[in-house]
Amino acid sequence: MDNQLIQIYLLVCQIYHNQSSLKYQRLSNFKPLLSDEEIITIYLFGQLNNKHKARQIYDLIDQYWSDWFPELPSYQAFNRRLNLLIDNFQLLFTHLLQSLHCQSNNFSADFLIDSLPIMLSCGVRSNKARVAPEIAKTGYSAVKQTHFYGVRLHLIAAKQPSSLPLPSKIWLKEGNVHDLVALKEISDELPSGINLYGDKAYLDEEFKRALREQQIQMFTPIKKPKKGDLAKEEKDFNKMVSKIRQPIESFFKWLIDKTDIQRASSVRSTEGLIIHCLGKLTFALLLLNFYS
Repeated sequence: MDNQLIQIYLLVCQIYHNQSSLKYQRLSNFKPLLSDEEIITIYLFGQLNNKHKARQIYDLIDQYWSDWFPELPSYQAFNRRLNLLIDNFQLLFTHLLQSLHCQSNNFSADFLIDSLPIMLSCGVRSNKARVAPEIAKTGYSAVKQTHFYGVRLHLIAAKQPSSLPLPSKIWLKEGNVHDLVALKEISDELPSGINLYGDKAYLDEEFKRALREQQIQMFTPIKKPKKGDLAKEEKDFNKMVSKIRQPIESFFKWLIDKTDIQRASSVRSTEGLIIHCLGKLTFALLLLNFYS
């Protein structure tokens, strides 16, 4: 476990050293006793030890690893510093995502798309929540069949044989933004020549035609008519799409199991919500790069 802590710290320091914007921050007049690199190391190490809340992470270090971090401040000060590191986590996230793609030998043209709700509250409490109003809104989760207050994590990932799909693009939107709307907003950024597989939320024939002009084929299940039933060929097509899409559902299950990202009930601010999402995604990419 000591080696894991050292490895994470050295990795964070290496990325810091290679990022000019982070080095510029270190040259500012503010020089805290506990460095940004140490705070990020503490956060990622805590996640690696199945501590998914900031308080749990802090208590782990304070109880068992305080000799390694003699300048560890109070929990309140630690949490404030952590919530200031959004840009830092963004750079770490980008670096790890690029590194993951450099390691991959997969050149599949099949890409999967779906979203995952990140919930500050759900059910009857969703209408009363007020945390992070700039980015969190009330939406509906069809999978859980409940309303929730929070954001949606959108993912496009390349299908890989006998493995979790390879994340290609990850972004956050307000909880009330429909999956199709979120995809339309970034459609110009999609690479040409790919096949994109989504669920019924992405069913829009006009949008599919627009994607074909970008040399992108969008596949979604065929909607059952109000009267009558689907033909056998249509049912077989839907089964094919569902089978191809199954790995992205496995990816979200893995992400939840490893990071508990879907539950954000302990978040108390907009910055805290962004760190909750971005920090856990950074940790997930760390796992995919070095521990898978």
